[in-house]
Order: sequence, then structure tokens, then C-alpha cells
Amino acid sequence: MSNYVINHLRELESEAIFVIREIAAQFENPVLLFSGGKDSILLTHLAKKAFYPAKIPFPLIHIDTGHNFPETIAFRDALVEKLGVKLIVGCVQEAIDKGRVKEETGADASRNALQIVSLLDTLEAHKVDAAMGGARRDEEKARAKERFFSHRDEFGQWDPKNQRPELWNLFNGRKNYGEHFRVFPISNWTEIDVWEYIKLESIELPSLYFSHQRYCVVRDGVILANSEYIKLKPGEEVVNMTVRYRTCGDMPITGAVVSDADDLTKIIEEIATTRTTERGGRADDKRSETAMENRKKQGYF
Repeated sequence: MSNYVINHLRELESEAIFVIREIAAQFENPVLLFSGGKDSILLTHLAKKAFYPAKIPFPLIHIDTGHNFPETIAFRDALVEKLGVKLIVGCVQEAIDKGRVKEETGADASRNALQIVSLLDTLEAHKVDAAMGGARRDEEKARAKERFFSHRDEFGQWDPKNQRPELWNLFNGRKNYGEHFRVFPISNWTEIDVWEYIKLESIELPSLYFSHQRYCVVRDGVILANSEYIKLKPGEEVVNMTVRYRTCGDMPITGAVVSDADDLTKIIEEIATTRTTERGGRADDKRSETAMENRKKQGYF
């Protein structure tokens, strides 16, 4: 009798699909939070596999800050049309216009934290009880505290000291009215796992993730794309550089890396030798030592 052996990528895939199916089984109105980055694209691919040949049985939610990369929005729209899934878009500009949030000013202004209000409003409007995302524990120390099923109170807040045990992969989705869960099916994946799986499954990605020419501004050691959302400081110059992105967020806060990696094999080789974390180029994470955890406690992804 032959032995049944699977590699670690297929094991991670099986675990993630199990969690996604648990979400569909336990909750009435689950959604998938879709940023347009590689992790949410991978999660969408796993959701497709989890329910194939049926369509993905829940909608995708994208919070549009108005400062997204054009490549991200174009890829999002093409993917939604290809999969035939419902897309719900929450708009930060709408929250600003209504006076729900106040836009930051200055050269380092960002709309990243403003997403929180738009996200919570969108979840409440659609009575969402479980929102799954592509966060991973290896991304950032606040992410490392997350369980698969992350409980949020009626205000969308996260209390890292008040989470449920998950022994033997038994997930407790019980909650009070008005509360919800954030669920992270790829929690145990690493960045290189993600890239190796993308290569294994031939998953399409936005061109941002591959080496390309772009006009950039170097600010406090972070390479930012020059755009209408960037206000140059005295002494800053716009330089044409060969870069790619390891993570995908708003244009004013997402740092690029100098890279010639223009295919998946080169990207995997580059990541295997890098000494910088994936979110090391995110300007929003550099605002304080606990920037990510503070945002999460307010309701961030």
C-alpha cells in the first residue's frame, strides 16, 4: 500500500480551505475583504477552490480610499467579472464628505486609518457577521497575536486578551447581536509560502508585484510612488527607478523595493535572501511602535 504524502503547500491549502468552509457553515452573512493585494487574491483563489464547481457563495468587500494604485483597481474589476462574484465597495471619500471622518493634512497625510470607519459602516450596512481577510501572522507583531477566528465587539474593536481558544482546530463562532468575527484562513502561511503557492497555481497578480520602471520619491528611507497624492518636501526629488512592491496599499504609504525580479522565480529567490520584513516599507506602520495594534483595536483589518 502506497503512502499518501502531501507537501507543505498542499497542507496549508487544505487548512485554509477547511477554515473557509467553516466560515460558510457557521455564519449567515460572511464576506471576503479584498484589497487587491497578493494575499487577498490568493484567498479569493482558495475560496474558489473550496466551493468549486459552484461560485464563491459570498461577496467581496473592497474599501476604496481613493488613493489606490490604478493597477489594483483595474485588476480588481477584471477578477470580479471573471469570477462572477458580487463586489461591495465602501468609499472613504463618501465618509469624508459626510463628516464621518476628518482627512489628514500635511506632507505625510494618509487615508489609511480613515478606512476603519468606512469598513465598519459597510459591515454594519450589510449585516456582516464574519469578514475574512488575507492577514498572516508573519507580517507584523500585532498580526502574530491573531487567532483564525478573531472576535470583534459591537464597535468593531479587537481585544487581544479576549480571544477564544482554538484547540484541535475547533472554531467557536458564537457571538452576541451586533458583534462579528474577522477570520484569517492563511494565518499560518509565510510570505515565501504565498509566492511559492502563487507559482504552483499560476495565479495572476497585478503588475505592481513585478519589476518595472516608476517615478518615485525617497522619504525617510521609504521609496514612495510619485503621484498626485504625494506632496514633496523641501529637498525631495522625483527619480525614475526600477522597483517592485512586496505589499499593496495606498500610494502615499506603500513603499517599493529596488528590484530586477520580473518573474515569480526571481521574486522567490529575492525573498529567500532579504533581511527586511514584508511591511518594512509601509510608512503607516512606522508612525509608532504599536501603530498596527492601535489601528486593529479601533477596527482595522
